Amino acid sequence: MHIPRLLIAGTHSGVGKTTIAVGLMAALKRRGLTVQPFKVGPDYLDPAYHRIATGRISRNLDSWLLRRSILMGLFQQAASDADLALVEGVMGLFDGHSAANDQGSSAQIAKWFQIPVILVIDGSAMARSVAPLVKGFLEFDPALRIAGVIVNKVSQRHAQWLCDVLRRYNPVPMLGYLPQDSALTIPERHLGLVPAQEDSRLAAIGDRLAEMISRSVDLTHVFRIARGAPALSIEPGFQKPRQRASPSVRIGIAQDRAFHFYYPENLELLQIQGAQLVSFSPLQDKRLPESLDALYLGGGFPELFAEALADNRSMRLAVRRAIASGLPTYAECGGLMYLTQSLTDLKGRRHPMVGILPGAVRMTDRLHHFGYATLVARRENVLAQAKDSIKGHEFHYSVWDHPVRAHQAAYTVIRKGQSRRLEGMVQGNLLASYVHVHWLTNPRWARGLVTSAQRWRRRCADSETK
Repeated sequence: MHIPRLLIAGTHSGVGKTTIAVGLMAALKRRGLTVQPFKVGPDYLDPAYHRIATGRISRNLDSWLLRRSILMGLFQQAASDADLALVEGVMGLFDGHSAANDQGSSAQIAKWFQIPVILVIDGSAMARSVAPLVKGFLEFDPALRIAGVIVNKVSQRHAQWLCDVLRRYNPVPMLGYLPQDSALTIPERHLGLVPAQEDSRLAAIGDRLAEMISRSVDLTHVFRIARGAPALSIEPGFQKPRQRASPSVRIGIAQDRAFHFYYPENLELLQIQGAQLVSFSPLQDKRLPESLDALYLGGGFPELFAEALADNRSMRLAVRRAIASGLPTYAECGGLMYLTQSLTDLKGRRHPMVGILPGAVRMTDRLHHFGYATLVARRENVLAQAKDSIKGHEFHYSVWDHPVRAHQAAYTVIRKGQSRRLEGMVQGNLLASYVHVHWLTNPRWARGLVTSAQRWRRRCADSETK
């Protein structure tokens, strides 16, 4: 299978690879190409920008969470109808889980998928030193193909000077540049970039990026590099998710500006198991959708919309009553925060939440329990049987002021280099946790939620007939 493909990598975090990647996606789409986006790592925010730029769902390529064969299957199926697969890297090109190898890095994905790399450099404070910098990246891992360089945050004159330096000392071409322009800056906050769902300026930023990239980057050469990637062998071990003709259950999915952190594969796995996904907004809707058999409350930024969530009393009451009645519910990170007694935001203001979970959540100025983890279920819950395991990732600036007790804890968390700890809570048909899990690491967990929903539907049907 021949898939033209590129990986946009940075020399380090903050170099502007998201800006360059999104700009390239938008500019290539303007040329009439179908661009399939991907993101290395567990990121939820960058893929939303990719979707705006390309009109297609961006997929995560996370080599810690998913096996190589699964990632290859996802990659091939997502890009099978595209003219180009464009992958945005994570951190610096060689940054990953260890100082000893490239596990979890952009470089590992580039080698696994034989993807040519375009290296993004911040040239704003650099002159002749650009030559040894690029030379070091070229020679560090001979198995990796760095096929070109794009320099960020430089003027046209500065870019030409750097181009002359690179041409003299290095065999890879400088493909273009992007000038320093505050109007092109994608806004950031404590968890990274401001989500695409929140900022109305992003469409304009994307259009401006596409215009500038089209003028200052050799897109013909970029696409030529992508087409030069070798053919990939067909990966037989992964079947494309497809929704059943007659869904057996209805699962409510919280989706709005406050809740939008979902791996697309998680939702697809629910569909392939026979679930109809029904979106609702805890921010704007006054009640839950009718005839739900389960709830899935994903992550996001409830702390930024805490006042609006609190003001929507009818929705808070509806969610509390539904869960109290026994409706199977899975709440993840932001979803957990929403279900507690209250949420204290970044300005120290306390807002009432759903109130079905004990304790309160408060925002802090530092990360808590950041990183990958393996979770082992301590007891049967709406997703899993006791002792079943799954992989996930934590990344949050909030604290749940409630002790995790052994008789209630959902998981034992296993993380390399750290002692085991208890996490989350099981309370009747409610499972709440801070950890974002990827159900492709154990599809039984997606099937578990659908099975719990089917059980709930049968129970409701039986009660109506009595």
